[in-house]
Amino acid sequence: MTDKQTPDDLRYTTEHEWVQQVSDRTVRVGITDYAQDQLGDVVFVQLPAIDDPVVIGESFAEVESTKSVSDIFGPLEGVVTAVNDDLEASPDLVNSEPYGLGWLVEITVDSSTDLDEVLGEMLDAAGYGEVTAG
Repeated sequence: MTDKQTPDDLRYTTEHEWVQQVSDRTVRVGITDYAQDQLGDVVFVQLPAIDDPVVIGESFAEVESTKSVSDIFGPLEGVVTAVNDDLEASPDLVNSEPYGLGWLVEITVDSSTDLDEVLGEMLDAAGYGEVTAG
């Protein structure tokens, strides 16, 4: 069972990131409501540049809060094709709208990548709920 803090239409990673498919080859990535709650008040977000590569499991961004600095890890292989510039002036959007205006980046995968398969290997809302329940 899921609630509004874990939308059913997204995929999730064990690193507390959400992934939303926005086109045939592009996904939008952010941190989950659970993650922003654990971080506390977000005061700064360091995002990659457009065209920067993203590698699965490697840090590509940072979210700094009043409690700590947390790395954001690549949920899939690809290239950054959009960054949320609004976070520069309003990093608190990560707290107030983690699944909306608080998104971090968009990543486009290579044409040889089966995006449906990659997303299928990620956690669904119920699976992510099990990760955060422990």
